[in-house]
Amino acid sequence: MSENKSDHPEVPGGADRPAKADAPGAPGSSASPHATPAGAPGAATSGSSGAAPAGEAAERASTDAPASASAVTPDAAGADSSGSGSDEEPVSAQVGAASSAPQAGEPRDEAARTVARQQAEAAGAPRIPIEVVGEVGKEVPAPTETGTKDTTTQAEPSPPQAGASPRPGAAPAGFGQAPDFTAQHPPPPHAIPPEPPRYLRPSDSAWSVFGRIIAARARQLFDRAGQRITQRTLRIGVSARIFHPEPGAAGLRGKTLQYLEESIAHWVMSRDVIVFMIPTVGHQGMLHPSNIRLRDYAKHLDGLLLQGGADVSPQTYAETAPRPEWPGDRVRDMYELELLHEFIESGKPVLGVCRGCQLINVAFGGSLYQDIATDVPTAGVHVSEHYDQHRHAVHFPEGSSLASMFPGRREAIVNSIHHQAVKSLGRDLTVEAVSSGDGLIEAVRYRRAPFVVGVQWHPEFHRAGGPELLDCTPLLDTFLRSARETRF
Repeated sequence: MSENKSDHPEVPGGADRPAKADAPGAPGSSASPHATPAGAPGAATSGSSGAAPAGEAAERASTDAPASASAVTPDAAGADSSGSGSDEEPVSAQVGAASSAPQAGEPRDEAARTVARQQAEAAGAPRIPIEVVGEVGKEVPAPTETGTKDTTTQAEPSPPQAGASPRPGAAPAGFGQAPDFTAQHPPPPHAIPPEPPRYLRPSDSAWSVFGRIIAARARQLFDRAGQRITQRTLRIGVSARIFHPEPGAAGLRGKTLQYLEESIAHWVMSRDVIVFMIPTVGHQGMLHPSNIRLRDYAKHLDGLLLQGGADVSPQTYAETAPRPEWPGDRVRDMYELELLHEFIESGKPVLGVCRGCQLINVAFGGSLYQDIATDVPTAGVHVSEHYDQHRHAVHFPEGSSLASMFPGRREAIVNSIHHQAVKSLGRDLTVEAVSSGDGLIEAVRYRRAPFVVGVQWHPEFHRAGGPELLDCTPLLDTFLRSARETRF
């Protein structure tokens, strides 16, 4: 029998370390299929034929090199869970065999394991595994510990029970799993449009797309321009009254004045409209000639209002004045007739008041009673010293536009400040109102234009005249509506 002595006396019990089955220097030794860990009952503590190789393993384990230190006791690589059928002995058996004998480096190894375990427990996270080297040149994977004590097998996490609330911060079930690319998942209903988008056309080319872009930009510009036009404040022109100079008079009475009556301007401005008085134009007799024409006013203004004033001259409708005190204003007639025709040619609306109504009739070939009291003795009184306080009733014939402007009313009270009236009706004109007492024409309309209407009374005086007078706001609104619609 040979002696059980280690080559290094400082490492006792080196013979107790089991040698690896295939280690060189152990000829004739066979590895047991079932290794018995050190310290277990029945473990060999005496020498055998493999004592020398075991002593060499003990010497390698007892060295101070860090690579030889054992920190944890993981399961042996390739170990069978049933404890049989392993080609190598478990690492735990090696570590256990090494720990059964006092070594110089074991207190340091144990301290390292304790510090690592305390740090892992304090951080609340799994301990940092320390690599275990069973033999020289062979690394053994370190397990993840699940508790405060070392285990040789890693516990499998138990599946969550049905109905149990998930741990806070835990990933949901199935999270992180690889998708199944072989499964067929049809798109949900209504996800696919019934037809291709309108901007996609099979026959599209670069030029067709470019053309659609240009057309879209052009529509955008036209829409903006149309919006500016429709939102722009209306501009209504008012014909001027003319004060001719008196021979030999000084001051303003010796000058030609063009003016408008205040009430007519305020009546139109009450609907938030800008009013412009249109002066006479011409080259002859002008101190400062200009190239501006009345057609320029018709082009830039939205409508025309012919205000009242002096009589229409009999010469304008090819008659002579029976009395010298009624000559009328031939200069103003020529100015307003040109202005009227320019606005009608431009498609702009025209509203005539008193003299303006008579001028519309004359412009289309009609004539006038030069004096109602003389020419129509049976007629009622249409003018008096009370001026705008004098009034009478008018009647709206069936189908007239005034009847539609004032629904439910066939009769109305208006003021009367005129001694002339429509005699023969001009061409393409219709009667819109007549005097209730004598049947004289009180309003006319030109049929061939959107809005060319004349009334014999003064609607601008009605609000101040009292509640019994006809409120002519619908007449003004219809005129302005037509101006807004025809300003394109």
